[in-house]
Amino acid sequence: MSNSSSENNGNGNGNGNGFNLARHLNWSNIPVEHPAEGIERQMFVGNRMMICRFRFKPFLVTPEHDHPHEQMTIVEQGRVRFFIEGKEQIASAGDVLHFPSNCWHGATMMDEEVVLIDIFSPLREDFLQS
Repeated sequence: MSNSSSENNGNGNGNGNGFNLARHLNWSNIPVEHPAEGIERQMFVGNRMMICRFRFKPFLVTPEHDHPHEQMTIVEQGRVRFFIEGKEQIASAGDVLHFPSNCWHGATMMDEEVVLIDIFSPLREDFLQS
């Protein structure tokens, strides 16, 4: 398999697993998935970490959950009401959040479309299988 960026779009077989080559992509060239109603997801996957770009419809709720992956979230657009370990806080464009492994968290989008960038380590294998 070739490792050119035109063939390795950050998803599917070209997701980066096992590759040790630098890559340069643009979100406009990474496929958009629809894992649930009102959610768009794009993924760029490396060997031990991944970055996901999510677009959420206004007022969408992501149920509270935890996972063994460390997560950092950048709010690129919109406002989000986060629930983190039982506490509520509002985040808006430019804010960055850190969720340690097994941190209980969830979010409710406010009155506008929200774009979040999530960085996970290790890889979210559940995302790669869905």
